[in-house]
Amino acid sequence: MTTKELLYIQDALGHEQYFQQKCKETANQIQDADLKSCVEEMGRKHQKLFQSFYSLL
Repeated sequence: MTTKELLYIQDALGHEQYFQQKCKETANQIQDADLKSCVEEMGRKHQKLFQSFYSLL
């Protein structure tokens, strides 16, 4: 893997971690069960993306 590709993956990992954290924080503040479930699902999707990028390393 080239340096540029590794930097891209590192950047993508950081973004996915950020999105996971924001989804978690937001879900904790939501009262509506359906909306909360939707945001939690988005967080799980970002976690899966993080794992996919991480596995490339």
